Amino acid sequence: QVQPVESGEKLVQAGGSLRLSCAGSGRIFSNYGLGWFRQAPGKEPEFVAAIGWSGGIDIYADSVKGRFTISRDNAKNTMHLQMNALRSEDTAVYYCVMERRPFTTGSRSADDYDAWGQGTQVTVSS
Repeated sequence: QVQPVESGEKLVQAGGSLRLSCAGSGRIFSNYGLGWFRQAPGKEPEFVAAIGWSGGIDIYADSVKGRFTISRDNAKNTMHLQMNALRSEDTAVYYCVMERRPFTTGSRSADDYDAWGQGTQVTVSS
């Protein structure tokens, strides 16, 4: 399982930055690829970013590439999403996720993840 380190809605102005963090438990954290998805009201979950089990490979949605950075700290069983230059269209509930199978390089498909965190509301005001 992965769960947000901090609960509660995150409010930020357009152009600002925000860092989301999740902590893992119940599995050998370092063996699994991790990702972030987001879901805006009335829309399907959307892939944001993923990082492989070793941290050597990371992939991003085109909409966030160059603005967001995914990272992991296997020693602390934590994962992070650094979000810069935020836009109003980034407003969504953000979910940290862990892959079903170990030793993968990260995936854009929600079906490849079976451990979804609680979700954190991120609201970007323009």
